[in-house]
Amino acid sequence: MTDEIPEIDSAFGSGVPIRGNDIDTDQIIPARFMKVVTFDGLGEFAFFDQRYDENDEPKDHPLNEPQFQDAAIMVVNANFGCGSSREHAPQALMRWGIDAIIGESFAEIFAGNCLALGIPTVTADHDTITELQDWVDEHPDADIDVDVENETVTYGEKTVDVTVDDAQRKALTEGVWDTTALMKSNADAVAEKAASLPYVDD
Repeated sequence: MTDEIPEIDSAFGSGVPIRGNDIDTDQIIPARFMKVVTFDGLGEFAFFDQRYDENDEPKDHPLNEPQFQDAAIMVVNANFGCGSSREHAPQALMRWGIDAIIGESFAEIFAGNCLALGIPTVTADHDTITELQDWVDEHPDADIDVDVENETVTYGEKTVDVTVDDAQRKALTEGVWDTTALMKSNADAVAEKAASLPYVDD
C-alpha cells in the first residue's frame, strides 16, 4: 500500500439506470471520439449516439434527464462493456461522474479497465438489478451505498448482497489498484530489480 493510491472500500451517491443487455464499448464511447490526445473531455461524449440524433438533437436517454445529472452510481444489466477493449469507455463514464457500476455482469476487459481507474464493478442477479433500477427511477435524488469490502449495496431501507471479484476487492480495499502509481512510487525498487536481471541492458 502507498500514500499515493487511495483505498476504495465503498462508493456513495445517487444512481442512474442504464437498461439493456450487451451494451458495448462503442455505444459507451463512439470510436470517432477516441482521437483525443488526453481523456479529459470524454465525459460529454458518453453514450453520445444513444443521447443525440444525427442533427445533435437530444434523444430520450437517462444521461440527458436532469434528475440524473449528478449521479455517481450506474445500474446496468448483463454483459455491460462488451465489444472492443477500449479503455476510453470507463474513462468517459468516470469523467461523466460515475464512481461505481452495479450490474448483472460485465465484460472482463471492461471490468479490468474500470479497476485500473478505481471504479468498482459489482454484480447481482437480474431481479435485484431490475428492482434497483426501478427504485432509482422513482428516487433519482436518493443515495446508493456500495460497500466493496462487505459486498453489499444499500438503498432506501434495503440492503442487498452483491458480488465483488476477489482480486478486484483486494486491489481496491488495499489500495493497489493503480498499477502505474505503484510503479512510480516504487521506482527505486523497480530499477534495482531491473539492474539485477541478467537479460536487462543498462
